[in-house]
Amino acid sequence: MTEANSLIIFTHAVQLLAEADTIQKAKELKDLAIVAGDWAKRKDMGDEAIQYARSYALEAERKMGQLLAEQIPHEGGRPSRKPSSVSRVILSNIGLTWNESSQAQILASLPQETFEAVKSGEKTLTQVRREQQRDNVTRKIMELPTDEYRILYADPPWAYNDKCDDGSVQAGGCERHYPTMNLAELCALPIESLADDNAVLFLWATSPMLPEALQVVLSWGFKYKASFIWDKVKHNMGHYNSVRHEFLLICTKGSCLPDSRELIDSVQTIERAGHSEKPEEFRRIIDTLYPIGKRIELFSRSQHENWESWGNEID
Repeated sequence: MTEANSLIIFTHAVQLLAEADTIQKAKELKDLAIVAGDWAKRKDMGDEAIQYARSYALEAERKMGQLLAEQIPHEGGRPSRKPSSVSRVILSNIGLTWNESSQAQILASLPQETFEAVKSGEKTLTQVRREQQRDNVTRKIMELPTDEYRILYADPPWAYNDKCDDGSVQAGGCERHYPTMNLAELCALPIESLADDNAVLFLWATSPMLPEALQVVLSWGFKYKASFIWDKVKHNMGHYNSVRHEFLLICTKGSCLPDSRELIDSVQTIERAGHSEKPEEFRRIIDTLYPIGKRIELFSRSQHENWESWGNEID
């Protein structure tokens, strides 16, 4: 292929992308660029040709994301757990999955400088998203409340050493669902300043993270006292056994025995739902044991009556 021919093809490809006014057209250009990149690689056409095809595919995907955002917007490009039936039909008709739509919209939402870093291969989209998520977490940490609370409820975003993207909830694949925090980051949170002199902390922990959870408890100024066990009914594959439970640790600062004399069963059997989603029954248990005092949920994903909430996913 001569330099003149390459210039003609390049100019025509750019024009086609600029004129693409439907999701389907942008998707076709993206798919063609991927095929062209594979062909250039098989024919040993050199890194420049392969990189151009890759860059063009990303440009087409970004354009696709811009068009998708007008019809099927995802909040921040993040997939919703339950896409509407209309959204499913639209995406099915153009051969896209909900996650593919989300990724395209993420690319469309990136600042131009960040997108250029992804396009050049300097950064992956996953790296960029994790950087954005961590920046958001840092911002949220700076916005911790200044009040003090008697009851604290926390479901930390534990970071696992296993980097597998498939399989159990013990795998590092949780990064696909939310930004995680390592042990040092969690321990450094000034949670002790949020607690009354006499307070109780309910802290979620999985079996692999139990030692780390106990370190977090101490770093936050609490002492471990007891635990609830959530029997999830459904199993997850683990490295040493088939995992179907999590711990809810009960920890106190000062003296904070329950207000209620009711002794609730330490094992609660409730079928699990979405990824990392905790049953509301445990909040009701906390409210039953400790009906008195200000309460806050840390790392919360939603608001609840009579509870203050702090978390990365709270607007």
